Amino acid sequence: MAAVLVGQFHARDAEGRVYLVHEFEESQPAQGDLPDSAPTITYKLAIGDRVEKLEGNEFKLIQLGTIIVRESQTTPAP
Repeated sequence: MAAVLVGQFHARDAEGRVYLVHEFEESQPAQGDLPDSAPTITYKLAIGDRVEKLEGNEFKLIQLGTIIVRESQTTPAP
């Protein structure tokens, strides 16, 4: 499985802290005669902490349990 950085955006928690979130597209390798399955989108903070997408613009920092809200559009990765 390979992960490719496809974008990034800023999100803010309830206390006003801003987080830089990276968006990755992970491809699933083909298995035997089966074609590649659809890519999966995953999220991580710039410092490496995992992020779970909830609903709409809400995300959850896995290790801390903190809810953050996307405040900018995804910027494509260079």
